[in-house]
Amino acid sequence: MYKFPKIMQTKPAKGRYVSSSTNIDVPKGHFAVYVGENNMKRFVVPLSYLKHPSFQTLLNLAKEEFGYTHPKGGLTFPCNEETFIELINNIRLK
Repeated sequence: MYKFPKIMQTKPAKGRYVSSSTNIDVPKGHFAVYVGENNMKRFVVPLSYLKHPSFQTLLNLAKEEFGYTHPKGGLTFPCNEETFIELINNIRLK
């Protein structure tokens, strides 16, 4: 199970805490992203992930898909939850 400090778990997701609420504070040094095709899930990830090339590729895809303004109001990635979790696992292992 993912574990991010101070984040409430709404659904177990292999190794990280996921939150469906936008009212939960994001810990210092982290940021929230929304992932999913139909039911968006909120993930809170460390800022250090922004430097990883795979994460930067995902950021570019999000920019191409949604631009800088998205109806959800937050950073949204155009991929399914499983793909995002796999990416996060790969980043953590390196």
